[in-house]
Amino acid sequence: MESKFNRGLSFILAVCAILLFGYYEYNDLNARIIKWQVNASDNRNLFYPEEHVENHKVEKAEDKADFTLCAKSALLLDATSNHVLYEKKGYDELPMASTTKIMTCIVALEKGKLDDVVTFSKHAASMPDVQLNAKTGAQFTLRDLLYSLMLESHNDTAVAIAEHVGGSVEGFAKLMNQKAKELGLSHTHFVTPNGLDAEGHYTTAYDLARLASYAIQNKKFVEITNTTNWTLTEVGSKSTLGVVNKNRFLSLMQGAIGVKTGFTNNAGYCFVGALKRDGKTLVSVVLGCGWPPHKTYKWRDTELLMKYGLNHFSYVKINENLHELYDIPVEKGKTKFCPITMEKKDETLLLKNSDQIGIIYNIPKTIKAPVQSGQQVGSVKYYINGELYKEVPVTTTKSIAAVDYRYLLEHIIQLFFSFT
Repeated sequence: MESKFNRGLSFILAVCAILLFGYYEYNDLNARIIKWQVNASDNRNLFYPEEHVENHKVEKAEDKADFTLCAKSALLLDATSNHVLYEKKGYDELPMASTTKIMTCIVALEKGKLDDVVTFSKHAASMPDVQLNAKTGAQFTLRDLLYSLMLESHNDTAVAIAEHVGGSVEGFAKLMNQKAKELGLSHTHFVTPNGLDAEGHYTTAYDLARLASYAIQNKKFVEITNTTNWTLTEVGSKSTLGVVNKNRFLSLMQGAIGVKTGFTNNAGYCFVGALKRDGKTLVSVVLGCGWPPHKTYKWRDTELLMKYGLNHFSYVKINENLHELYDIPVEKGKTKFCPITMEKKDETLLLKNSDQIGIIYNIPKTIKAPVQSGQQVGSVKYYINGELYKEVPVTTTKSIAAVDYRYLLEHIIQLFFSFT
């Protein structure tokens, strides 16, 4: 009798085990599929499920810029988001003349002290025009020399600053390149602090715009570049020198805030401009914008770029139509579904009416246990006119252990007693 009971119990437990394993396999094979719905009310927003990512193609919106630029390379940037609004060969590596001094100024502001006394070496004093014409041994505060650097673009001043802050021109160039790397300017390399033509000294319109958008966040930098005139006083002497801002753009457009002119024989006329108006902050770059006698071409091109940004772009919230993230099924987990989340910070971009926003959810249909809280399981990608703008990780908000033999045994026992 007891033998029959044991055989019966074993049979029941085996059936329970089979049923339990079948239950888990059934749930794993029939895991809930997340369906993303297309929001047809706004043709800016196109949503695609994960399986269509590879085939996702959106034709790039035609650039309706109704102007022709003289510049060899040009770019217009939304300084708030670093989103490119317009570019003409904006990623070509080119010489940049005295726009180099944007980096010289920002490194000096961050590494030096405004009240430092800077002494002109023989090497600094020997630099070619444009010059402050300071004599060897002359001393000025770093504060005064930054106005000399940015208002009248003095080459001897740039070298004096570099030697003071970096120990030498070479040492300062290392600081400049370190800062470029920190800012992600991957197609920029500095050799000189003044931008005189040198082998291996180059940037791109895009990198230069990124640098300027960073620099104008520094209040002292903006204060210096917006000053109309400044008087320098030589330390230990009553001798003074006046400098006047050569940046015509400051009076050309309402809201202009700088930034820097430049010219060398190789680089041609160059200009980096910045403007704040109508809630927008724009940065423009023109490189190789004519050679003598066409000194005014850079102002024309800059004005065209800025007006294009002001008149054709408006701020659009790119993530206002994000879909709800459903819990994701967990294969062989002690809990069958895991909640997931992503950063949902409001973000706006300057876009044209013809621009298209694509939001693609790269989220698997299931994940396997064990699962750690905070584990990245997918991403949401934002595309502007078919080009990736940014990617936001999708992460779990709960830890889930994997099913093990002890867990199964406990459930078999529970199942058995539920039948008795």
